[in-house]
Amino acid sequence: MPRSANCLAKLERMMRALKHQEPDRVPISDFFWGGFLQRWREEFGLPADADIYRYYDLDWVQHNPNMDPHIQPFEILRSDETEVLVRTGFGATIRKRLDLPMPAFAGFETDTIEKMEAFRFDDPWDERRYFQRGDDQISGVGDGFTRDIPPFVERVAGVWEDFPVFGGVCEGHEMLWRIIGSENAMMWIGMYPDEVARFVERIFAFTLEIVRGQIRAAAGKLDGMVIWGDVAYKKGMLFSPEYWRRVFKPGVKALVEECHAQGLPVIYHGCGNSKRIFCDFCEIGVDAYNPLEAKAGMDVIDLRSTYGHRIAFCGNMDVSLWANGTREELRAAVLRKLNAAKGGGFIFQSDHSVPSNVSPANYEYVVNLVKEYGQYPLRLGEYDLAEMK
Repeated sequence: MPRSANCLAKLERMMRALKHQEPDRVPISDFFWGGFLQRWREEFGLPADADIYRYYDLDWVQHNPNMDPHIQPFEILRSDETEVLVRTGFGATIRKRLDLPMPAFAGFETDTIEKMEAFRFDDPWDERRYFQRGDDQISGVGDGFTRDIPPFVERVAGVWEDFPVFGGVCEGHEMLWRIIGSENAMMWIGMYPDEVARFVERIFAFTLEIVRGQIRAAAGKLDGMVIWGDVAYKKGMLFSPEYWRRVFKPGVKALVEECHAQGLPVIYHGCGNSKRIFCDFCEIGVDAYNPLEAKAGMDVIDLRSTYGHRIAFCGNMDVSLWANGTREELRAAVLRKLNAAKGGGFIFQSDHSVPSNVSPANYEYVVNLVKEYGQYPLRLGEYDLAEMK
């Protein structure tokens, strides 16, 4: 089946925004906590299978292949009606409380520098990653707990007719901490910087092939790529910018270049305050940065003023305000942030993902504001910042 006319309009909207051109309106989409989706369905009286992307006709969706270093079923160590303790293909032992949004990492098989150096990756081209159902940590253990996930190619094909679809890959640090744990990642960078650097190089060799594998498997049905990679926290970088530039930047650059060589723009998702390396993201050609966490001091207006149209922005709607603000406060925040869309280069989303304390009514109010006031030419009234271009 060909893509719908509505999908093609969304694709043009997304691509023009990422190219710093003004489309018909500012694109909008998001990532959602399962708790929010349950609340949204219940409060609006919607069926259990109601799809929020279709309900609001959002502008893009994202799917990941199986990126586990070792392709294997989850090993269930303990399970009851309240929680599950599971070991994954990363060699991570994860405790998932079913009533809480995020899991707790309880242990890692790779817990010495010697084990890290001996670590081996399964074939990134293994067809099970793309063409078969199965368990995988990235898609299965997070906000929820899901097993036997449908094949990547089926998930992509299931939305391709109606939405622009972005694939996904983890960069070096995102893979590193999932293999050895955040504490070891921080300590070993300080204690064994060269050994970690050599392992990160092997990680990037693996993830580069994951990019190539999923693009080939999708057979023309990917419109872009998300690189997942948290390297910062609320107050700044998790490790020195100099170490990131030496060890991680070359691998991220290679991922970006491979995507661009295959005609795919890149949205980099990095939590926290990464301002100290923002120039580097611009330099290596990242098309857009997400999620621009407001609670970490990221502000899209300040970033646009600093970086102009060297990079596009995706996110920055403060979810704490989205949950607790008055309608006038929400309206003021939305219209102010839409200044960053002047000349294109802005996709409206939350500053991470929409949590369950955001009411469905507030979520819908903001979506409708963006669809009304995000039409070009922008008319932002008293919230227009004349200096923004």
